[in-house]
Amino acid sequence: MPSPRFCPQCGAANLVNQVPDGDTHSRLMCQGCGYIHYINPKIIAGCIIEQEGKYLLCQRAIPPRPGTWTLPAGFMESGETTEQAALREVWEESGVRAEIVSPYSIFSVPQISEVYIIFRAVAVEITGQYGPETLDYKFFAPQDIPWESIYYPAIRQILERYIEERQAGVYGIYIGNDDSGKIHFIR
Repeated sequence: MPSPRFCPQCGAANLVNQVPDGDTHSRLMCQGCGYIHYINPKIIAGCIIEQEGKYLLCQRAIPPRPGTWTLPAGFMESGETTEQAALREVWEESGVRAEIVSPYSIFSVPQISEVYIIFRAVAVEITGQYGPETLDYKFFAPQDIPWESIYYPAIRQILERYIEERQAGVYGIYIGNDDSGKIHFIR
């Protein structure tokens, strides 16, 4: 995320990185008015939707990597809950109206400052109409999932774990990150 060149509060061009009093991290600060510019992670919300043993994936129509597959998920908007964002993204990307069953995974990708919040959900309506960010959508049986064409490593890890749990008949809530490549069970 690019940093601003001018202070969003007073318009001055004297922004510098420094640790504000009482803080622990270097922040972009205005030397004129003292405004602190925080750069926080982006939240991606989405759902794993299973129907008759098959999983909903969307084929990307936009960069990065058009033509690759992913769970229906995307950036949370201001004023939304994570649940609203996940259901909106499912609708926009697949034309599927869904209901959330439970939270499933919180997966951090600190190198690109993103946090994925994925829910378990069920389809309540499949319209067959999807938005411009999607080339196609499909429910895949586990053996038919185009694993090598799933663009986001976090999404692949989350989906692989989910399918293992589905086969075992036990679901947990997971936290994990791409630093260690591990997903931890929370009881």
